[in-house]
This record gives sequence, C-alpha cells and structure tokens, in this order.
Amino acid sequence: MSEEQDKQRNARKKENNRLLTKAAIIGVVAGLLGGGIAYGGLSAANLNSNTSSSTASSSSSNTGETGSVTTSSSGTTKVNKSTTTSGTMTSAYKKVQNAVVSVLNYKYTSSSSSSSDIYSLFGYGDSDSSSSGSSSSKKSLTLYSEGSGVIYTTANGKGYIVTNNHVISGAAKVKVILASGKTISAKVVGKDSTSDLAVLSIDSKYVTQTASFGDSSSLQSGQTVIAIGSPEGSEYASTVTQGIISSPSRTITYNSNQMTVIQTDAAINSGNSGGALVNSNGQVIGINSMKLSSSSSGDSVEGMGFAIPSNEVVTIVNQLVKKGKITRPQLGIKVAAIAELNSYYKKQLGISTSLKKGLYVVSVTSGSAAASAGIKKGDVITAADGKTVNDVATLHSILYSHNVGDKVKITVNRNGKAMTFTVTLQAGK
Repeated sequence: MSEEQDKQRNARKKENNRLLTKAAIIGVVAGLLGGGIAYGGLSAANLNSNTSSSTASSSSSNTGETGSVTTSSSGTTKVNKSTTTSGTMTSAYKKVQNAVVSVLNYKYTSSSSSSSDIYSLFGYGDSDSSSSGSSSSKKSLTLYSEGSGVIYTTANGKGYIVTNNHVISGAAKVKVILASGKTISAKVVGKDSTSDLAVLSIDSKYVTQTASFGDSSSLQSGQTVIAIGSPEGSEYASTVTQGIISSPSRTITYNSNQMTVIQTDAAINSGNSGGALVNSNGQVIGINSMKLSSSSSGDSVEGMGFAIPSNEVVTIVNQLVKKGKITRPQLGIKVAAIAELNSYYKKQLGISTSLKKGLYVVSVTSGSAAASAGIKKGDVITAADGKTVNDVATLHSILYSHNVGDKVKITVNRNGKAMTFTVTLQAGK
C-alpha cells in the first residue's frame, strides 16, 4: 500500500470517527432535549391555552399536582367568592356571640373646687360657705372598670347574665354593652365572693341570644376551646381567642378559699373576666376568671388562664337567682386532688397513699364539721353522698346541693381501709 493510500485511509477513519462522535453527542443531547421538548411542548400548549382563555376572561388558573398558577391579561386579580372559610370553632362562636356582653362598673367619685386658696386643693380649705371665696363639692358616677358577662337564660321578663363578682364589686351602678353595641342598665341579682360569681339582670326585650352550659366534668386535656370577651375593655368587645384545655381540674387558692378551675392557654386578659370559655359544640364550659401573669419569683408567665367550671357556675347562679346570696355549707378542711399532684408535691405534703384518685385531706380545722365527725388529716376522701369524688369541684357541687345542718355521708380511705363518716354541715364563714 502506497504512502498516499495510507494517508487517504487514515483521513477516512478520522472523518468516520468524527461523524460517529458527533452522532453520539447529538443522540445524547437529543435525548435530553426530547424530554424537554415534550415537557416544553405541553407547557407551551397549556400556556397558549391560558393565554387564549384570558382573552375571553380576565384570569384563569392552571392547577397541577403541586399547586396552582393564576394568569390574567392585565395583571389584575380578584376575590374568589366561592371560597369557604367557616371552621368548627367559627360555628361554635356563632352560637354564643350575641350572648356575650361587656359589663361596666360605675362608682361615685367626689370632686370639689374652691377659689379661696391653694390649700383647699389638698382638703385643708375653709368649708364655711360664708368665708371668702367659693367652694363646691359633688359626686358623679365614673366608669371604674370593665369586664365581660354571658346571657344564659330569660325568665319573667328578665334576661340573666353571669359574670365575675370582682367585675362588679363595689359598683354603684352597673351597665352592659350588648353585642349590638347598645348600652343598657343592669341590676345586680346576687353575688358571691367565694366563688367569684355574680348574676345580673336586664330587660328580656334586649336579649337576642342565650348561651347554653356544657358539662365541665367531661372535659379532657388537649381539647380545643375558645375564650370570648372584652379584653382591655369594650373597645375590643367580642374578641375571640383559641387554645386548649391544659388541665380540666386545677386546684388553686383564691381569697383564702380553695377553687377548682379549668386551666387553658387561650389568651385571657384584663377585661376577659366574666366572659365565656366555649367548647367546639358552642357550649359554655367555663366562666373566664383570672390569669397567671408572673410567677412567685417574678418571672413572666404566658398561656396560663383559669375559668370557673360550668357545673359549679350553674349551681351557684341558680342559688343567687333564688336567694340573692350563697349560704355555703362547709366541712372545714383543706384538700388536694391526688390526680393533680406529681411525686414532688406528694413528698412535700407527706402523701404516702398508693391511691391514684381522691381528695387528700391536708388539714382539718379544729371544731369544724369534719373534725366533729372524726375525719382526720391524711384521710383520702373518695365519695360524698355515695357519689365518687376525685376533684374539689365535685365535692363542692355535692355540698352546695345541701343546706346548713344537713347530714352528709363522707367516705374516706384511711391507711388502706374504707371508712364512712356522717357529717353535719356547718355554715361557712
């Protein structure tokens, strides 16, 4: 083979290799572009379709598996009125929204003025009207505080409202602002500082909705609730906050009295007192009463609000409507719900019982009904009137269904042995 033939053959090999390489590269790129083109082609078709549609209407939507894209011919947008926003708690709120009111506490304030001298400004002026200069003194009603309330029933031409006692405490006059914004006068039917509850009445012609009470004994931790009221006053009336039941039964001390309350993390602020704690069925399961804003060490605390359980509320308000006051029978003991105590507090209280439920008797007042019957510190109350007792609210409910002087059977567990005592109820102080 001549040298010239070798050159020609090598040249043909190089050309063939170049064409094969080029074909391979084109094949790879075409494979990538092939998928892209198919995807791009579909995208282009969809885009063209949307563009065409937007010629006839202002906008259209292209919905895919991962979301949606809305296009318009002019860059404008509009509200989709077919969207539904109603949720479970919205429905619950609507069942009580017009039953929750703002409660206004008015007190008399004195004002005086005198032109005689500057000392009169501080109460040292001459009060004799014949003295030089002039002086005057008058009393006027001034808005002292604001809270919330719940209209729960109507009877005999009256609408009845439950609120907190501390909301209307010391009031010379009480008014309520209805959900409609109308302000009307209210009368105090009865109040009770121990339970921190009070009942007001208004003319029933103003009542457009009443709230119903749910069973607070059926509450569970983690259950969703909403709080409705007027935080920081009537300016924010009908404010709704949502949270959960942190504890359905928490024993606290209020005004030196033990109370069993519902603990929730639904925001409760000043002005929410007397408002409604509502379950998902739109039932009032508690009356919001207080919040813990700081610990004993001064640390800020969030999400710890408390409400009076509805079962106790019903018992108290019925007595207030009937008698105007509560004559409360009492055992004369301090107790702690065992189910609420962790091992640390059990150790602090010296509780060694293996029982998981019941009320541990922390102390017994000398000469009290319980002491006279034979109940001792360290006993665990398990039943009253034959009904199981696991929390303070239940015990209170049973006791409050009786009158002073009634005899009640109290069952306790003492060192593992069940014992029943007959207690003659005494009047509480």
